[in-house]
Amino acid sequence: MRTLICLIFLFSALAGSSQSFYLFAGTYTNMGSNTPAPPKDSTGSKGIYVYRWDAATGHATLLSHTEGVVNPSYLAVAADGHHLYACTDTRTMNAGSISAFAFDRPTGQLHLTNKQPSGGDNPVYVSLHSSGHWAVIANYTGGSLSAYPILPDGSLLPYRQNIQHTGHSVDTLRQAKPHVHSVLFSPDQRYIYAQDLGTDKIVIYRWKDEDAAQLPKMPSLLQAAGSVVTVPGSGPRHLTFHPNGKYAYLVEEMGGSVDVYRYHPENGNLDSLQRIATHVADAKGPFSSADLHVSPDGRFLYVSNRGSENTLTIFSVDPATGTLHTVGYQSVFGKEPRNFTLDPSGQFLLVANQVSNNIVIFRVDRKTGLLHATGETLDVPSPSCLKIMP
Repeated sequence: MRTLICLIFLFSALAGSSQSFYLFAGTYTNMGSNTPAPPKDSTGSKGIYVYRWDAATGHATLLSHTEGVVNPSYLAVAADGHHLYACTDTRTMNAGSISAFAFDRPTGQLHLTNKQPSGGDNPVYVSLHSSGHWAVIANYTGGSLSAYPILPDGSLLPYRQNIQHTGHSVDTLRQAKPHVHSVLFSPDQRYIYAQDLGTDKIVIYRWKDEDAAQLPKMPSLLQAAGSVVTVPGSGPRHLTFHPNGKYAYLVEEMGGSVDVYRYHPENGNLDSLQRIATHVADAKGPFSSADLHVSPDGRFLYVSNRGSENTLTIFSVDPATGTLHTVGYQSVFGKEPRNFTLDPSGQFLLVANQVSNNIVIFRVDRKTGLLHATGETLDVPSPSCLKIMP
């Protein structure tokens, strides 16, 4: 009987632990300035906020926050569960950087390891190679991307390669020059995709992964492999892949649409399958769509819309073709949903509302894809990125 009780207790503990994660919220500590003008006032944020996330209840408990980190606007968590990387000093002219942090899991504390210059103004996105050896960032205002070796202790070496985009597109105000808004590895890690809002292109690079120890002997990591031209004035922003690895989805910031592509792993090409609006039929614009994610089970895709809408658009995914069908729209109960995430269980969706200074938590109906507010809201100054670590 005692053995049975012990086994039950052990099973319960393991089951409980499988529902517990860490939630990281990147923020803007001040809104900065992309011009020589003085920076705007502080937002009151401390930097990166760390929470214990309970996927059984949808409740988050604050554990810690950083101090003295300027504008950690976008985050990436390492697969080892012990390191985190952030775009830092964003919206600060001539000061963009990427920072590495060591994460102490027992205490929930982040400790700055080191940081390196970003190679261009206003870094806004960071992606990690699955090998754990490399980080790549997108410099929005600088119109470039940079690739960094990661050492075994999680620290960053100076960038190994920086690629400057050139060109422009039809909007003379917002697309007068390149603006690389995101960089993303393909599911097989063989290619990287740079979404350039300023030139209306997805630029495709072939990736050559090497150990950082071989740095002096390495050829170029990133080699041009083609591009996808989007609708003029659409403003490509973020890209994501379906869990099955067959399809890719692009959100257009300025076009207010999602583009659906078939992914070809043999050459990295993306073939266009569909373009579908993220807004209601009579919406006038201007549009400001921001982020997109596929549910863990691959059945639904969600897109955030800022500006006058402040909504999430819900799409169902056709399992045979990867194409989308509009299911509905959900208010985010806040302003400027810059970023959001689905928890690994697929039961909850969390939205970072940058202007209203809150993170709103929704429960996901896994049959319909619809969202229902839980009443749980986290008060966070100027949240801009949410990441969950197992």
